[in-house]
Amino acid sequence: MPNPLPERAQRAVFVGLIVVLVAFGLYISLGGFGGETEEPNTASPNPGTTPEQPGSGGGSGPNGLSNVEPSPIPTTAAEDVDVLEWFPFSEQELQAAGAAARSFAEAYGTIDYTEPPESYYGSMEALATDEFAEVLAETSRVGAFWTEMSEAEAVAEGRAEIDSVRTFGEDSITFVVTAQSITETANAQFDEELGQFAVTVERSGDSWRVFDFQPADVGQYGEE
Repeated sequence: MPNPLPERAQRAVFVGLIVVLVAFGLYISLGGFGGETEEPNTASPNPGTTPEQPGSGGGSGPNGLSNVEPSPIPTTAAEDVDVLEWFPFSEQELQAAGAAARSFAEAYGTIDYTEPPESYYGSMEALATDEFAEVLAETSRVGAFWTEMSEAEAVAEGRAEIDSVRTFGEDSITFVVTAQSITETANAQFDEELGQFAVTVERSGDSWRVFDFQPADVGQYGEE
């Protein structure tokens, strides 16, 4: 019978078998025999919440875009816009507020000097808020001019026109008004351009009352 291999040769064969088995195991683990390879994970670490890109909508469409049907807001052509919808007032309310401002400016220029000053200021107080009416009631400001015009039997008629809306709030509107006073005496008739005034009116129930009346360059620019 054949002689067995020497001990050194046996060890060499045993080591060779181990090397072959290890190599075969590595080959299998690395996808040998045409197996599918797992794609590396290229996603970057997420340290926190990342804001969505505009238009993503949280949808699941291509590239993360929303696949929800868009709903465009209705728009109106410039020539079809109803600008009154931009105000917190109806057209009737704006007209009533403007009428109150104009009436006050007309009352300011309408003076019958043959009557006491209280009558003149009373006509404006009737159009004013309670707070502003108290200011108007201070008739000591008339001075000697009233006496002079009374002796001339002067009567002045006020006229006024709304020029623009300066500003508005939820319950107030400031108009810019041009006022005029046409005075007639026993011997002459003349007109006086009183200038522009800022007239602020406030809503008072179903009506409007004057809250402030000053020259336009120093008058109110809002709810002051």
